[in-house]
Amino acid sequence: MKEIYQQRQNQCRAQLVEQGLDALLVLGFENLRYLSGFSGHAAYGIITPEQNYLITDYRYAEQAVNECRDFEVITRDREKETLGACIKRHLGSTKSLGFDAAFINVAMWQGVCKDLGNITTLPITGLIERQRMVKDHWEIKQTKLAAAIADQALSELMPYFVEGATERDVALELEYRMQKLGSEGLAFDTIMLFAERSSLPHGIPGEQKLKNGDFITLDFGAVINGYRSDMTRSYILGEASKKQTDLYNTVAQAQQAAIDILKPGLPAVEAYKAAREVLNASEYGQWAGDGLGHGVGLFLHEAPIIGPNCDYVLETGNIITIEPGIYIPDFGGVRLEDDLLITEDDFQVLTHAPKPFVI
Repeated sequence: MKEIYQQRQNQCRAQLVEQGLDALLVLGFENLRYLSGFSGHAAYGIITPEQNYLITDYRYAEQAVNECRDFEVITRDREKETLGACIKRHLGSTKSLGFDAAFINVAMWQGVCKDLGNITTLPITGLIERQRMVKDHWEIKQTKLAAAIADQALSELMPYFVEGATERDVALELEYRMQKLGSEGLAFDTIMLFAERSSLPHGIPGEQKLKNGDFITLDFGAVINGYRSDMTRSYILGEASKKQTDLYNTVAQAQQAAIDILKPGLPAVEAYKAAREVLNASEYGQWAGDGLGHGVGLFLHEAPIIGPNCDYVLETGNIITIEPGIYIPDFGGVRLEDDLLITEDDFQVLTHAPKPFVI
């Protein structure tokens, strides 16, 4: 593991040189974990050509010392030293400092800048996130473990889809089973929607009771060592109508059309186009969601975001979702989502839960 973190840090330093920066202030939680291994909160990282620092406080000091790889841990006394003063104290002769602009508010940054004095600061977005798009073998292993937990939890959940069950109760049962199987928590708030409420792409589970003939849409994920899985399945309880069946088949065909062409070197927008062609050719195209998928890792929605304006070319080591959906208000919706690893030749599906439409 030490070599993996050193490689990440060296790659980050090389990007700083390309940008003409002396140092980088890392503010994003996922970015800091990626570079240092620290899984706590209330921490800030400094990358310089000679040294890495992680600034935290007494609450996380012991954890940081135990977890950090090649980072010197600085325990700041928040009552006696401002964050900006602490940062400046460890910048040495630094004249230009890049910072994770997407992860700090204006008021806080103004306070830091006041203490930095004459150091030139430059907002940086996407520098570390671009590194994180290509997963190493350890990251891939964690994601596979998270996906396997989600698969198993869903398998155990199936008997709970019965008439009278509420969205909230079934969602809680799913979350319990994932954590019982070893998930560190939830990859995101579980989506569990029945009947016409399944047309809400990111609806919140409520007291809706399941009835025979209802749509069921569930979107959920597990977490291992910070790495997330993300899977969606759509079902019908009992007998499906012709419209429900047509809707499901359209989404399934759109997903498969995109998956079939995945490989390194493919412009990601081509996968979007393949799915969209199927959706638009159906009578339900006007209700199709705008996007197709996204990267997944330490953060749920990582780059690349796969949609009509995506300019990214897929690389070996990307882990992405493919998740077309159709959402018809007051009727219901269908979304199917899987996690896929781009391999040297094509792809590998990481989420293996079956997709029976009628249960």
